[in-house]
Amino acid sequence: MSTVLITGATSGLGRYVAFELVRSGHVVLAHGRDPGRTERLVAELRTEGEAQGFVADLASLAQVRRLGEEVAAAHPELDVLINNAGVGGGPRGSGREVSADGHELRLAVNYLAPVALTRALLPALRSSTAARIVNVGSAGQEPLDFDDPELTRGYSGVSAYCRSKFALAAHTFMLAEELQGSGVSVNVLHPATYMDTAMVREGGITPWNSVADGAPGVLALATQDVGSGGYFDGTRPARAHERAYDREVHKRLEAVTGQLLAL
Repeated sequence: MSTVLITGATSGLGRYVAFELVRSGHVVLAHGRDPGRTERLVAELRTEGEAQGFVADLASLAQVRRLGEEVAAAHPELDVLINNAGVGGGPRGSGREVSADGHELRLAVNYLAPVALTRALLPALRSSTAARIVNVGSAGQEPLDFDDPELTRGYSGVSAYCRSKFALAAHTFMLAEELQGSGVSVNVLHPATYMDTAMVREGGITPWNSVADGAPGVLALATQDVGSGGYFDGTRPARAHERAYDREVHKRLEAVTGQLLAL
């Protein structure tokens, strides 16, 4: 059985997937932002199997990197990383928010945090015989404006969310090439549309699907060999935004990401 780290495990899709994994015999490393909620989740998970909790605010890159260090120290051979935690578009009409590091919040949590955490955990993932990285993306994708990646002009929460998920998809395809032959696969998926989560309800949207509808795609990518560098709609192979495959976009994204992570 695998050792699986899942971010954003205290609610919504992450919580559902964590229980499905622990019930299947996997060791679940459950990340949460709130210490109390994380502790309570781990206590519940331990009634079903083996689990451990880790606390970090993914809006702080220092905490993201510390999370990576703590997980790697406790589990030098990590089998699966599920980058699930995310921030939605926010309430309608809400203004631009920034992270602890001053980055636009959606970009920080939905994109920069998964990139930084993955980088921190790559040595542990490479130590596993066949590791998997699962990036929970979205069908809502909008290309980044590389002249204004932090969306300081004409801000929209929905646009910020879609740009962060576009960046995550494009990064997934770049990382898959980088990791070719390493034994580490990486894929990205849209789990289901408008699941019944706090993120969706906060946006004033009536849910279309349950988190149970979104779980099969995540579980398949976490537990099955489906290759690397793919984009999935649920369990089905699909296509991300066409520009997410563009080599020039990859080059510019890599440069911008390096700059933002170094700030």
